Amino acid sequence: MVRVLIAIGIIVIAVAAAQIMRRRRPSDPPTQASHTIPTQIDRHDFADVDAEWLVAVFTSATCNTCSVVADKATVLRSPSVAVDIVEFGARRALHERYGIDAVPCLVLAGPDGVVAAGFLGPVTATDLWAAVADARDPGSVRPVDGCERDAGQVD
Repeated sequence: MVRVLIAIGIIVIAVAAAQIMRRRRPSDPPTQASHTIPTQIDRHDFADVDAEWLVAVFTSATCNTCSVVADKATVLRSPSVAVDIVEFGARRALHERYGIDAVPCLVLAGPDGVVAAGFLGPVTATDLWAAVADARDPGSVRPVDGCERDAGQVD
């Protein structure tokens, strides 16, 4: 009889522990950070207003990835593509104006300031060149593996 009572006690404790653990599990996932990429910019805030396209790279001196993205963007500089590196310490007001809360953030904007593509975080040179080519000549870049757009781009 004592063994039966001990067994019942153990079962009751196990059920109670399971109920407590079930209540502790959140039903919703934890809040996720969400960072935004500007969809419109004022071209007069950036270098070479007369260039047809602008590649603006928002960076920070403390970000190792930023310099890699900035280097990749600099290669795009041409008479029709202006490249402006917007370092946080030197141009904090622009980071604040456009709500840049994560770097590197790269935007490709046309003459009207509408952002044709944007990348947050590291970007490959291939994706960057493809974004510029597609912005300059829409439809010129074929989707890969049936993907419509790169996940890092915004329209």
